[in-house]
Amino acid sequence: MPTTKKENFYFGLMMCFGMVVAMTTYNLFTNGLIGKISLNGLIFQFIFGFITALLLELFIVGPVAKKIALSLPYDKSKKVLMILSISFFMVIGMVLCMSLYGLSNAYFSGSLSGDSLIESYFSMVFKNFIFALPLQLIIMGPLMRYLFDKFVKDKRMMKSLS
Repeated sequence: MPTTKKENFYFGLMMCFGMVVAMTTYNLFTNGLIGKISLNGLIFQFIFGFITALLLELFIVGPVAKKIALSLPYDKSKKVLMILSISFFMVIGMVLCMSLYGLSNAYFSGSLSGDSLIESYFSMVFKNFIFALPLQLIIMGPLMRYLFDKFVKDKRMMKSLS
């Protein structure tokens, strides 16, 4: 887990990169856009989605999710409970915000189906949540924590020892 603002930034970069790659691929697949969107369009969507997700994670969703998770009555000395709690609220916040981002992309590109905006939004939230929560808890969270500990934390410890 990150302990400084710099580490929090690096961890956010890593987590957002992994989640945006996975969620972009999932949404392209579920919307039948694999093979239909150009490589330039895909790269643009990924970069813009990554920047949006990172800004949301660092400045809005992350702080709010941590505040909510840490205000709940559970044993904060148990690291796994704290990780699960923060991850759960991060997924909720990011799904709500990034589904709004996806809805606006679909609206401005003219690719929304005949549903109302509210129906489309809640449909996106549901589809994204059922994929993002297990992805975060089972795959991306543990993987990024491992990589963070191995490549970011270890480097910091090596510098402090020398």
